[in-house]
Amino acid sequence: MTTPETWKGQCHCGAVRFSVTTDLEGLADCNCSRCKRLGWVMKGVPESAFTLEAGEDRLVDYRFNTHAISHLFCRDCGIESFGRGQDGAGNKMVMINVNCLEGAPDIDRSTIKHWDGRNF
Repeated sequence: MTTPETWKGQCHCGAVRFSVTTDLEGLADCNCSRCKRLGWVMKGVPESAFTLEAGEDRLVDYRFNTHAISHLFCRDCGIESFGRGQDGAGNKMVMINVNCLEGAPDIDRSTIKHWDGRNF
């Protein structure tokens, strides 16, 4: 098990910036209609591990299907660097797009969990 680190992340243009404390274990991707197109590598964290540092006013909310997940993207560059929702027990969580973390290692997709969101 790796030790959690504090990572900085942002959208493409830098208007939305955040920090998150997490390890990079348990990464996943998803084959739902949205994630498949975006190419996300996901890491879920408790809301308490996430801090939005800038850009709240630049975020646009998009919800689809059950409308349970708040897909938040930058109104300037269009990048979704994180989303908000709840885990199965109702705890607030944030789903980080690992591809938006500064200095994160390249991810070998053959080593991560594949979530069947298409059939969920």
